[in-house]
Amino acid sequence: MQQFEAFLAAHKPVSPSFHPHYEEALSLMLDAGGKRFRPQLLLSVVSAYNRLLLEGAYHAAYAIELLHTYSLIHDDLPAMDDADLRRGHETLHKRYDEVTAILVGDALNTYAFEVLSNAPFSDTTRVKLVRTLAKNGGLSGMVLGQAIDCHFENSPLTLDEVKTLHINKTGKLIASALEMGAIIAGEDALEKPIYDFGIKVGLLFQIQDDILDVTQTSEEAGKTTNNDEAKNSFVTLLGLEKAVEEADTLASEIQTQLLSFDESLQGELSPILTTYINRHKD
Repeated sequence: MQQFEAFLAAHKPVSPSFHPHYEEALSLMLDAGGKRFRPQLLLSVVSAYNRLLLEGAYHAAYAIELLHTYSLIHDDLPAMDDADLRRGHETLHKRYDEVTAILVGDALNTYAFEVLSNAPFSDTTRVKLVRTLAKNGGLSGMVLGQAIDCHFENSPLTLDEVKTLHINKTGKLIASALEMGAIIAGEDALEKPIYDFGIKVGLLFQIQDDILDVTQTSEEAGKTTNNDEAKNSFVTLLGLEKAVEEADTLASEIQTQLLSFDESLQGELSPILTTYINRHKD
């Protein structure tokens, strides 16, 4: 991922002006790092089929990271989770003010599509990538999940409803990263199965986050924890023990489905998924 980090550094969101902190705030959460899980997934799919396309794929991987980072900034706002810590740093509304956090989130959201529009692919491929990212990150994906999450605080949902919430809020952006990798690689037949696989990975990722929210300190997690009491989390609904069982079952399904892909794709995805697939057991 060193080359990808170098790409990020060379394509920082920059807006020189006389504003005292806007430009600094644009880069703060990107510079803070994070797991880069979604970019890793996209780049792994591309690498499995055509490593010559990796340099161009950095644009798409960065676009996903920008959109994801915007979502974290807005998720932490006082009107939503009201969190103080993200990626080991003060959240933007705490460091600066709420207006700055809102506007930086807006800027990173739109900058994601500016970066993607400059990817060195055909117009047809760029349009497919834009459509996939917008669909899964927008009104019928991540934003829908956030809307459900916020509206139903302190109103318990059923297990199926909670899964729907988190498939939208978390799963679809992860799934879109894998699908976008297939689009770039020109593997049309892979797009749907890898997307469906990504939905399962995203759901597991969310269950794990819910578990870690009650088992880790804020310092260990790098973000505010024990902050989900009013939320429809898997731990709130099922209890910690049952949530761990749900994560174990899903992790086993993912490992089995991974074996259905060709050896090249397995070889690229396995190291990444192995790192995260059992993180709820750490």
